[in-house]
Amino acid sequence: MRCSHCRKCCQETMMELSEADIARLERRGFRRDEFSYIGVDGIPRLKNAGIWCFFYDPEAGRCREYRSRPLGCALYPVNLDQDGEVFIDPLCPEAQSLDRKEVQLKGRRLRALLATIDAEASRRGRQP
Repeated sequence: MRCSHCRKCCQETMMELSEADIARLERRGFRRDEFSYIGVDGIPRLKNAGIWCFFYDPEAGRCREYRSRPLGCALYPVNLDQDGEVFIDPLCPEAQSLDRKEVQLKGRRLRALLATIDAEASRRGRQP
């Protein structure tokens, strides 16, 4: 899939973060408290600056940390519904450019990522 830079996925994000995502961004020089918060569900999430993701640069129309972005961002527009079924977010104008194999691969990676995030939250004291 090729991103068209429509910016829809960067608006009002609630992207979940794994400890690996956080550590990678901290290595880039950011403090976790400036780019993330712990949600009411006990899961770390990306902060927004106004309507945009903390890392989105509206002037450039690009992510400032594209190469170090959270895995969930890299897997988008593939998502999981409440039943754990893979679907493609219809907000993404490039969603139909993903082939079936890419959707399946990203779906497997997303399930693994969410399992990791839930396990990390459980270790912090939140039950998934």
